[in-house]
Amino acid sequence: MTRHELTPDWLAHRAAAFPDRLAVVAGGERVSFGELDRRAGRTARQLAAAGVTAGTRVAVLLRNGLPFVILTHALARLGAVMVPLNTRLARPEIAWLVADSEAGLVICNEATGETAGALAQDLPGVQSLSLERLAGGPEADVALRDRIDLAAVQGIIYTSATTGRPKGVLLTHGNHWWNAVGSAINLGLHRDDCWLAVLPFYHVGGLAVLWRSVIYGIPVVVHEAFDPDAVNRAIDTGGVTLISVVGTMLRRMLDARALRPFPRDLRCVLLGGGPVPRSLLERCVEGGVPVATTYGLTEAASQVATLLPDEFLRKLGSAGRTLFPAEVRIDAPGGGAPAGEIGEILVRGPIVMLGYAGRPEETASALRDGWLHTGDLGSLDPEGYLYVVDRREDLIISGGENVYPTEVENVLCEHPAVADAGVIGLPDAQWGQIVAAAVRLRPGARADEEDLKAFCAERLARFKVPRRIWFVDDLPRTTGGKIVRRSILESAAWASQERA
Repeated sequence: MTRHELTPDWLAHRAAAFPDRLAVVAGGERVSFGELDRRAGRTARQLAAAGVTAGTRVAVLLRNGLPFVILTHALARLGAVMVPLNTRLARPEIAWLVADSEAGLVICNEATGETAGALAQDLPGVQSLSLERLAGGPEADVALRDRIDLAAVQGIIYTSATTGRPKGVLLTHGNHWWNAVGSAINLGLHRDDCWLAVLPFYHVGGLAVLWRSVIYGIPVVVHEAFDPDAVNRAIDTGGVTLISVVGTMLRRMLDARALRPFPRDLRCVLLGGGPVPRSLLERCVEGGVPVATTYGLTEAASQVATLLPDEFLRKLGSAGRTLFPAEVRIDAPGGGAPAGEIGEILVRGPIVMLGYAGRPEETASALRDGWLHTGDLGSLDPEGYLYVVDRREDLIISGGENVYPTEVENVLCEHPAVADAGVIGLPDAQWGQIVAAAVRLRPGARADEEDLKAFCAERLARFKVPRRIWFVDDLPRTTGGKIVRRSILESAAWASQERA
């Protein structure tokens, strides 16, 4: 190992340099870097007394909060591997993740203790440990790591699983470090910056904020769950300068604010979670929202490309330029795609994962010739700005023509009665596939299938207009904001039966 693969512990360094500087605001507590450092050390020694050692895979079944922040740093100081779990999943789903990750310990609290206890009974070799029991436990006399090995695995973060089973992504400390560096180079770093964390910490976009806060030496304001009114209040009164959200979150924030502008302190709203409807982007332009649309994925430790707020109007709809030191190219049949041509987005650089835990074949398929094959489709314009079109597996081919579901969804969402839309391809004997859409209407609004078809026909080529449209109370989305199309397919089958 070379000296360049090691850095001082990020939290310990900040605590030594600025012990009294605010680090975390969460659950009514305001914690300095010095205090966060002390709590992380104490928790690490308690975890060691409970049997956690270097390499131990520890599942964390907690919602956003100060305990999660402390555990993140404590596990790193032991060299353990964190496996954050989605608390919204059903027990069988959580059990599958614990087994798949080969975690030997599940850390829970009072709210999740029943589920964790059941997992320990169902899965041989798995134990549960509550925060309450951990806090009252002994501290082992162990030497904690004061340096971070950038090549070491920090965690196993599971993908959102828009298709099939989720995959456990092996992310290193170096992945997080270089992603934070790239974001800071792109967005700049201000002394008074404060990041509001509302994305769940089991999501890479939420976890990335925790690491950036200590690397940058800035405070993070942690919300347990997303509430648009609470978020708006925090922005108005809490000195928040940065926030990461997905499209559905931003839309709810704007609805709650009405025409009230954001304060000038808010300098950037990082907007991810997939392609964003043009109607939402236009609302941001009208409201002067400092939006930075971004493209990222779990396999690249969050951000890959970001469009700066001052470029927003000139490149509306773009995900921006690639963050240093990553590289992006577009792969099309026969080789690299020329400017403007759609192909698969490939990513290379130190932000790219080690691979998928326990999945050598899928790792080999995703990591080829030094590039991460993302499965996402997009294009680069002559200036190097990335435009994300859709997922490759979601592409609809109807009568030999390519239809990108996101394009159709964006048009449907421009209709004044439509709140949300999800588009899929249905098998068809004549055309191979036909375009179909599930639509959620705004409260009190009215529209029927023919209204929406006519609306689309004025704005889309005939082969892109949905042949079937049905109405739903809600659309299935991941916590990262992406539509779960396999669930729409299930509702499509139901809708077809109703039509029959």
